[in-house]
Amino acid sequence: MGMAKRSFHDGPGPSQRQLRVGELIRRTLSEVLARGDLHDPDLERMSVTVGEVRTSPDLKVATVYVLPLGGAGQEDVIALLARNQGVLRRIIGRKLTLKYAPELRFRIDETFDKLDETRRLFAQDDVRRDVEG
Repeated sequence: MGMAKRSFHDGPGPSQRQLRVGELIRRTLSEVLARGDLHDPDLERMSVTVGEVRTSPDLKVATVYVLPLGGAGQEDVIALLARNQGVLRRIIGRKLTLKYAPELRFRIDETFDKLDETRRLFAQDDVRRDVEG
């Protein structure tokens, strides 16, 4: 594989490989959490959305952005996922056939909050338009 010349447009953004691996991890984690493969009753009681996974350039660290359904219990969900990090990492290692399964770091996905806020504002505008119209 020759060195591809990078244009300044794709700057320091994630590579195709990072994006692909991130998406594979996201899908794998979503499936595992949906099926309750972890045998952690505390985690199985929660419905967790995996919004995005960003990997480091060397693919050794994956930051997983999650949100519990309804947004409640955010600290709990991060703690529970961290507690199951080893198992999740092994599952990902088996699925992805990478040389090293990345270390998983869990963060709350703020983008969902922003989306809800935007929807709420649009809803208000619609209501105001209807009233004024």
